Amino acid sequence: MTHLTRRALLAAAAAATLPARAQPWPPRPVRLIVPYPAGGISDLVARALGQRMAAGLGQPVVVENRAGASGTIGMEALAKAPADGLTLAFSAISPLVLSPALGKVGYDPAADFTPVASVMVSPILLLATNAMAVRDFREFLQRARDWPDTVRWATSGPGSLGHLMLEEVQATAKVRFVHIPYKGGGQQINDALGAQFEVLSVNAAPALIDYIKAGRLRPLAVGAPRRLETLPQVPTLAELGFARANFASHFGIFAPGNLPLRLLDRINSEVNAALEDPKVRARMLAAENVPTGGTARDFALQIAAEAGSTLAIVRSVGIRAE
Repeated sequence: MTHLTRRALLAAAAAATLPARAQPWPPRPVRLIVPYPAGGISDLVARALGQRMAAGLGQPVVVENRAGASGTIGMEALAKAPADGLTLAFSAISPLVLSPALGKVGYDPAADFTPVASVMVSPILLLATNAMAVRDFREFLQRARDWPDTVRWATSGPGSLGHLMLEEVQATAKVRFVHIPYKGGGQQINDALGAQFEVLSVNAAPALIDYIKAGRLRPLAVGAPRRLETLPQVPTLAELGFARANFASHFGIFAPGNLPLRLLDRINSEVNAALEDPKVRARMLAAENVPTGGTARDFALQIAAEAGSTLAIVRSVGIRAE
């Protein structure tokens, strides 16, 4: 059990003895760091979440975008903030579990953060382009077996979750793909529509669903806890026998390390209350994200488990960030 996990478990257990949402909040605004650009889905969800949390706390929640370096710049700013409950972050867990496995970061992922609450899961779609005429995941794998080193698989970059998905499918199925790394998703999608490669792994988004419905892309599988409501016919990778490749982006609320127990309990309660708000949930679901919620303990366990499995994959295939 990691240092991060032990701390969060003890904190969550002690906080469970306190009455949730019972303490008055300090009369100061809360800064909510979003380590991604303004206007993206994570930013929009953070603003909806912050607005609802502000109503519960009785104080403004001010969103601050600190984008760059795959989320590590914003999370480094959080790590340096006082643990007084007045600075939080809404982030994917990858700056804690993936970025440290790929190279040096400016914080200690085990000591410098308090996981507060899981917020949502952003599924990763495995899609076929019109460069390859296959109907489902089984045919896709058969094509890769019949023609090794010819199926080109595009991801958003080395060390991305889509890249880890590729490596796990490749290792489990004992096939070989050609990795086509991109720097982000925009050009990747344009090239997919132009059939510049055979498959891609990319975070689910409304535009992609539209392309699927138009027949410009074909879904083969999804990395998610369960099938998507918009694509109920598409199995998860876990269903297909590739549980270790069933990657999805998990987002949550974080605080600096050593957050006092009463504050951990209060903020967790406010986040879970916000996730019950129909407007907040609608904002997530409209972008194919799955609302989660839950205890700080469960969130810490999830992070620890993913950190271990991610590090094992990165080391086994020698992935390094570029």
